[in-house]
Amino acid sequence: MPRSARSNPLALAVLVCLFERPMHPYEVAQTLRSRAKHESVRLNYGSLYAVVDSLESRGLIRAGETVREGRRPERTVYEITDPGARELTDWLTELIAVPTKEYPHFMAGLSFLPALDTQDALEALRLRAIALDIRLTQVRAASRAAAHAGLPRLFELEGEYEEKLMETELDFVRRLINEIEDGSLDGIELWRAFNASASAVGSDALGYFASSGPPAITEGTEERTHPES
Repeated sequence: MPRSARSNPLALAVLVCLFERPMHPYEVAQTLRSRAKHESVRLNYGSLYAVVDSLESRGLIRAGETVREGRRPERTVYEITDPGARELTDWLTELIAVPTKEYPHFMAGLSFLPALDTQDALEALRLRAIALDIRLTQVRAASRAAAHAGLPRLFELEGEYEEKLMETELDFVRRLINEIEDGSLDGIELWRAFNASASAVGSDALGYFASSGPPAITEGTEERTHPES
């Protein structure tokens, strides 16, 4: 399957659920939510039905029986096909094995941080540190609850990964706050000069900030975006 068809993790989540057993889309959504998979895969019902239609049109799943529960509307049960099972294996293997360039919003903010006054930047970073600390406490509590309930670590790996990422980010943010506060951040004098007056806009300082950073990716090697499944 072309990489362009693997841009939406929700499609992978549907394949995994149907690999387990045939389900109708509502059951897929309920299964994902009951297992807290909506914490790692963006889930909404509108997108889910569009994904199901896309997977069916590509022959990765097929419609089976139609069922009715009580007074609820009829629901079509879907099952995974042999090509769908192969796509599931290939796609999941690629996700685990191949690092990809991602574009976190925080990274974008950091890349343009000098456009903020140092005090405004400090306030924003302090707010982020507070939010991260709160979220980290919640994640740790959920992890302890899962362990206490006897859930094997295998089924909590994504939460463990999230916890490690947040610990690293919180440590980075706190160190950055300290370096701005005590003036030890390399380049802070240039930052302060850049924000000293409105006349700095368009000056050499602005050119410095715009041109700093890693070299641009050469043509033919850049990461390309693809439409969602």
